Amino acid sequence: MTGAAADGVKAATAVDFAALFDAIPTPYLVMTPDLVIVEANQAYLANVGRRREELLGQLVFTAFPPTADALDEHGVPRVQVSFERAIDTGRPDTMPLQKYDIPDETGGYVERFWSLISIPILAADGAVALVVQRAEDVTDFVHERGRGQADSALWQRRVEEVQADLFARSQELVAAVQTQERTSRRLAGLANVALQLGGADTVQEMAAVLYTAGLPVLGANGGAIAVRLPDTDVLELTIAESMGSDAQRMYGQLPLGGALPASVAARGDVVLVSDALNSRLVPGLSEALRTTGARAYAALPLQVGDRLLGSLSVAWSEPHAFPPEEVELLRAFAAQCAQVLDRLQGRQAERAAAAEVARISETLQRSLLTEPRRSDQLLVAVRYQPASQVAQVGGDWYDAFPGPGQATTLVIGDIAGHDGDAAAIMAQIRSLLRGVAVTLDGSPAAVLTGLDETLDRLEVAVLATIVVAQISQSLDQRASATYTLRWSNAGHPPPVLLRADNTAELLARSPDLLSGLLTDPERTDHELTLQSGDTVLLYTDGLVETRRGDLGDDLERLRRQVARHRPADGPQALVDLLADALCLPEDDVALLAVQVR
Repeated sequence: MTGAAADGVKAATAVDFAALFDAIPTPYLVMTPDLVIVEANQAYLANVGRRREELLGQLVFTAFPPTADALDEHGVPRVQVSFERAIDTGRPDTMPLQKYDIPDETGGYVERFWSLISIPILAADGAVALVVQRAEDVTDFVHERGRGQADSALWQRRVEEVQADLFARSQELVAAVQTQERTSRRLAGLANVALQLGGADTVQEMAAVLYTAGLPVLGANGGAIAVRLPDTDVLELTIAESMGSDAQRMYGQLPLGGALPASVAARGDVVLVSDALNSRLVPGLSEALRTTGARAYAALPLQVGDRLLGSLSVAWSEPHAFPPEEVELLRAFAAQCAQVLDRLQGRQAERAAAAEVARISETLQRSLLTEPRRSDQLLVAVRYQPASQVAQVGGDWYDAFPGPGQATTLVIGDIAGHDGDAAAIMAQIRSLLRGVAVTLDGSPAAVLTGLDETLDRLEVAVLATIVVAQISQSLDQRASATYTLRWSNAGHPPPVLLRADNTAELLARSPDLLSGLLTDPERTDHELTLQSGDTVLLYTDGLVETRRGDLGDDLERLRRQVARHRPADGPQALVDLLADALCLPEDDVALLAVQVR
């Protein structure tokens, strides 16, 4: 379709039908099935010498009381009989010449002769919605005949011509009204399809809505959506099952530069094939129509702005005409599909980008969480579980490294925040804490105090919860195979101790302030003895805190869960059990478990 033709279609569909009705020179009176006047055009008002506001809302025979000449042998207006016959049959009723005088301004009547036709307007369910009377005033012909100033045969022929013309125009009006009603119903149907398309999340879901809800609105039997694959000249088609398995096998992919309508439309043109007999000139189209069982075909571009995304194909099993209003409806349908496809592709691109960001961020974070040092006396197991949300990396970390003497230093910490900045600060704090611990060679409380002073001197603005622990063995403890656990807690959830006898307890001492909150907070060391087979679990708050729970209840639930673990299975089985039980964690989780051999 050329640009000028398309502009013509748009102009035609933008016609003000109310203004058009009012300007038509043939007189029309519109009534409800109860014969209440609801509209009259200017030609009718001029014929009867009345104003529109005088007529609307009145019964027609109240507005125009019948005289005795207008009644039949039963005293019923003959025009009323015509109205009722049109309503009962659902077909136009043409009356012979009628004398029906109309009231004048003095209270009397003006003699009038009419050529009348009653036209029923049907609703979608077949019931009569309106009754239209088309009236031609032929009083002048009657008067001419009465005065003998006109040839009788000529007059009669003129009346018959008027009646025939009225009947033809009534049929045109019925067809126009029915077309308008059909178009309105289809537009309402497409609006419903648009609502359903809003819930589509994939091209396949979009296609399912189009094929189950959209095609019936168009009276079509099949269709296909062709989407251009990124960075290629290949179209991937999603074809309705009604087109047959052969169609899906043969036309699942098409070249963008091909001759078939789906390819031509994807390059920006509209293709209309009203009958398969017209398809011989297009290479391969006859075979495609035979394969799909289609007789008529329309293919339209899926276009948003200047971007061509693919094409929409619609097929009919019988020949199908494409008047301008039909083409405009198809264009509207394709425009809806293009907007949905654009949204889906944008969302898919966002998801791919977010997944890549998440992958990179998680890889970066895991690279900072190195494997713990191996020890002959201790079994150390770690696990990092990212949050279920995309790119939800943050400041959780664990660490294990040589401490003072033969001790092993354990660290678990959490920087406030869940983004790349938090991960970067976590890496900085982790390195600073390692440096402080190695330099000071002191207790856990001394290490945390040294970290506070370092953060203050370097002006690192950060809030972090941290547990620093040390496991050591004195010469006296070697004979009894016992160890000393010493730890200090800077606002972090308490460690869990799992004894070799399967009893578990929270090491819930009064925690000190978070790191980074004050420059010189008081730090406290806590201490207890570990036996062979005992396990210490350090973790971040994502393991226990939920949006719906109470922290005290969550900690108790964790203690019971740890107590169900068999120490003989080792610390790695414990951290895996706890991490896997999270399913879809709302926050990152870092786990570190140490068992005395």
